[in-house]
Amino acid sequence: MSQRPQKPIQRRQRIELEFLEGVRRRVPGHEPVLQALGHLYTRVGRIEDGLEVDRELTKLEPSDPQNWYNLACSHALLGEREAALAALERAINLGYDDADWMREDEDLLSLRSDPAFQTLLKRLSNQHRR
Repeated sequence: MSQRPQKPIQRRQRIELEFLEGVRRRVPGHEPVLQALGHLYTRVGRIEDGLEVDRELTKLEPSDPQNWYNLACSHALLGEREAALAALERAINLGYDDADWMREDEDLLSLRSDPAFQTLLKRLSNQHRR
């Protein structure tokens, strides 16, 4: 798996990355730091690094649906369809319930036309109506 071309990193983002990576080294496994770092990696185009963080978060907190949703997004951004759909299904099974965001989330763009994604979205929408 090759790293996608990174977006140019702004000075502020570079400082934030250095800070969060330093905190991660000093306090490994601190969920809020990992969440912030994972989001920042994605924003700057370091998708594989974000995927690594998302995997770590799902191991630390395996029952947190947001962690599984974020893992699905990272897989989708890397074009890993099956892994993305599996993580998305796990997120929904654990209680993820924001069908509107799932429908609009740009990170999931590669999945939108997939029938399995549409089935998950429909299931989520139906659960939300109950």
